[in-house]
This record gives sequence, structure tokens and C-alpha cells, in this order.
Amino acid sequence: MRILIVEDEQDLGTAVQERIGLEGHAVDWFMTLEDARAALDAVEYDFILLDMGLPDGHGRELLREIRQTSRNVAILITTAEDQISDRITGLSDGADDYIVKPYDLNELVARIAAVARRFVAPRKQIIHHLDDLTIDRENQSVSRNNQRLDLTAREWTIMELLSRNPGRIYSRQQIDTALYALDHEVDSNTVEVFISRLRRKVGNTAIRTIRGRGYCLNDKTHNA
Repeated sequence: MRILIVEDEQDLGTAVQERIGLEGHAVDWFMTLEDARAALDAVEYDFILLDMGLPDGHGRELLREIRQTSRNVAILITTAEDQISDRITGLSDGADDYIVKPYDLNELVARIAAVARRFVAPRKQIIHHLDDLTIDRENQSVSRNNQRLDLTAREWTIMELLSRNPGRIYSRQQIDTALYALDHEVDSNTVEVFISRLRRKVGNTAIRTIRGRGYCLNDKTHNA
């Protein structure tokens, strides 16, 4: 997933960015509402980790702005406000979950995964079959001939992206965006390298190359 962190505590922001990055997510971190808004205008995020107390306003302002738009993004609020009324207000404004500071980073990762699963389409739309290949987006797994494949986090990120719309062509830039944060330098052939590795595991026919345009999951894939 592409995740946006909005957090003004330097040490916490650094720790959260590093921990979430270990899960294979592309993570961007900003410390103000202004910078977060600019990032949201430039990038399509799957998930937002939103602090409430920020130097240029309250995170609830951004939460409400996002929910007034058509953005389909999961939002988990982080807050030192531990009153039940504060949590209810955040959820009522459109947050999908909340976690109270101080929190354990492993619990945070588990919360992110749980919220992300709720954002996935119903099961009948998220298990895809292609010949001997099964892609289960809810459980984040790919199997071939009923044997689960050992994919790296970034390999799974590509498979998850392509399986959102089988047959749709995703450009190299779109895949780069899913893989890496804004401040990460990406080699020109990075996507090609990952696609090549994936094909060795999932088979050459699963992922099609559309010359000059990008890649897609073979459109013979169908929903379970």
C-alpha cells in the first residue's frame, strides 16, 4: 500500500515510518496539515495515519475534508486524546479506527492490516484465478497449483496492484508509486527487475507486458 503518515513528533514519526516500511509499504511522512494536503493533491494514497494535534491545526480538519471528497482511502487516527467522546467524534467524522498514544508499533501494524482488510472488496471479488494461479488479496497470498508462493513484500505489492483490476494496464510510474516513497530514488529498471522475478514464480503468462504502456494481469483472470 501507499501510506501517508501525518505526525509532528520527530522520534515517533521516524519510528513509525521505519516500522511500516518493513512491511513492504511505500510510506510518506509529513509533519503539518499543509504538507499533507500538498501530498494528497500529488499522490493517490491507500491509507492515512493521521495525528490529531498538529502545529498548524487539528487533524480532524483534514479528516473532514477528505471525507467530503470522493477519495476512497482508509484513515486511522492517532491521538493522545483518550476520552471516549474524542474517539467517538473521530469515528463519526469518518475515521476507520483509532489508536491512543503511546502505542506499540506492532499493534499499530496489526491495526493497519485490519483496517486495510475491511477496505478490500467482498471475497467473491478478491480471489482471482488464472490457469494454475490463485491470488487472494484479502489474505495477501498467491498460490500456484495450490502451493503458496513465497513472495517478497514488494513482489506482493505489485501483484496486489495488478489484481485490483485484472486486464487494466498499469504504467511503470504507477507501479513505482506503489513501491516507493516520494523521497526514495528509484533505478530506471526497478520495475522490470521485479516483474522478471515475479514471472519466475507465477509463470510467464500471468503478467502481460504492453509495449510502451506498462503491465497488466492477464485478462483471462476471472473472479471466484
